Amino acid sequence: MSETASETASETASETASETARAEVRQGGAQAPRRRWLLVTVSCLAGFLLTVVWSASFVDTTIGGTVTDTLLGEGAGERPLAGVAAGVVFAFVSGLAGTFTACNIAVFGAVAPMVSEGGQTRRLLAPLGWLGAGMTAVSALYGAVVGAAGVAMPQFSTAQNVAGALSPRSIQSMVVFGVIGLAMLYLGLAAIGLVPDPFARAPRARLVFLGALIGGFLIGRPFPLFRHLFRHAAESGNPLYGAAAFTLQSLGNVALMAVLFLIVARYGGGLRRWLQARPGRVAAVTAATLIVAGVFTFLYWDLRLLARREIIPWYPVAPWS
Repeated sequence: MSETASETASETASETASETARAEVRQGGAQAPRRRWLLVTVSCLAGFLLTVVWSASFVDTTIGGTVTDTLLGEGAGERPLAGVAAGVVFAFVSGLAGTFTACNIAVFGAVAPMVSEGGQTRRLLAPLGWLGAGMTAVSALYGAVVGAAGVAMPQFSTAQNVAGALSPRSIQSMVVFGVIGLAMLYLGLAAIGLVPDPFARAPRARLVFLGALIGGFLIGRPFPLFRHLFRHAAESGNPLYGAAAFTLQSLGNVALMAVLFLIVARYGGGLRRWLQARPGRVAAVTAATLIVAGVFTFLYWDLRLLARREIIPWYPVAPWS
């Protein structure tokens, strides 16, 4: 066989494997892995352990504050935002600084399943585009609402939380993040066929829905840098500014993950071949990432929060968290 023929055969095999992997995700677990309940158990345990070791002060202040101070100057998260232009810049930078906050664990669950995609960069941008469409729609809508009536919303409050009670701000976070966590858990179970998959015949709709979940993290988000932006947007009384600022916040949140996805999907041939080597492997990775993200989000923002407010007696946490 000639060298050209060998290359052609190799490319054909690679395209076939990629299409098989994509079909596997589309079919919602039609080629589900064996020992599915073991996968679910281990993933749930991983999500729980992540809530135990997670340190909000480290990711919010040490990482988020350092990134913002480096890019915008010392004390950027505390200085008043001087106008719309400053707010727009702060929105994207604070979003980038919040990449590794507890809210964004779910971004890993949304992006990781797409790593099995290979090919040209232009083709790889398509799934990111659908993900971004759902995220932007929610972010922009919520930003517009905040710009119009934000001073009357729970997130605008600066009241301190007290033991034994839940503030409206905490209730909002618990409801929003609890729903998002359960939704991601359900999608993870659907990926391996344990529950019906509402997006089995609509893979693009799945990406839009995942993007909407990511955008939904702005609703009730307690990240200090985001609350600084929230108050500025609310006080502006400008829905267009609120929509633009919140959209940039969300884009900043996922920018690093999007770049890593493009790099791995474009050049990580070894990882793609491993994912495509065995039927069910892509579904297993998809399920694991979504279940871990869903369990973490629900437990961290509901049970662990209740324990921090001393409403339930105890939740295990590491000494540093």
